[in-house]
Amino acid sequence: MEEEIYELVGEEFNVRSTKQLAEVLFDKLKIPPVKKTKTGFSTDESVLEELAGKYEVAKLLLRHRRLSKLKSTYIDSLPKMVNKRTGRIHTSFNQTITTTGRLSSSNPNLQNIPIREEEGRAIRRAFIAEDGWYILSADYSQIELRILASLSGDPSLMSAFLRDGDVHRETASILFGVEPEKVTEEQRAAAKTINFSVIYGMSPYGLAQRLNISKSEAAFFIDMYFQKYSGVRNFFDQLVEKVKKNGYVETLLGR
Repeated sequence: MEEEIYELVGEEFNVRSTKQLAEVLFDKLKIPPVKKTKTGFSTDESVLEELAGKYEVAKLLLRHRRLSKLKSTYIDSLPKMVNKRTGRIHTSFNQTITTTGRLSSSNPNLQNIPIREEEGRAIRRAFIAEDGWYILSADYSQIELRILASLSGDPSLMSAFLRDGDVHRETASILFGVEPEKVTEEQRAAAKTINFSVIYGMSPYGLAQRLNISKSEAAFFIDMYFQKYSGVRNFFDQLVEKVKKNGYVETLLGR
């Protein structure tokens, strides 16, 4: 992959050096910079993601960076953590570190083994059960949105779950103006991204980057979302006012 990058650029350089990378992209290749920091033009992941749609070298650099992280964080590190006596990897679960009260994991962080890309799933497949045993995976179904429905009391969101409906499909139906049964998989996937992005306060710019759409389109989707789920909008506004007044927020259980 590095050879492909060198061929596109026309010279060899240290692809891990942000300084050299910025010089190659913005000085040599004359690619328009996206973001500037105190030390110069940025080449972070968000910048490469934005450039990858137009420039092949940015796409290769982004993939190189992600594969390098997988290699250093997991492929090179995990075998060194195998206990010689048990032949297993033993993580540490931390009970009092996170501000929200959830468990965290370290040495290694087994809660963060990648799954979204094929290379990451290959790393997961390295964890196997003993003969005659199985590893089971259990997860809550749309737990963040269910909690949001409960906390906000939004009737549309609550109705979707009480009817055991597909909330992502229903959101897509509103956003794209089609009947629920005519929603495509691409539209449902976009609605799923919007559902989870909005509840964590993502801006139109961030959503535009995530969906590869214009900022105005992203702003339109966010506005439509809050029209559909007006109770969520009211709940968010009340939370903001509470934070301004008290200086803190509480979890469902009062933490």
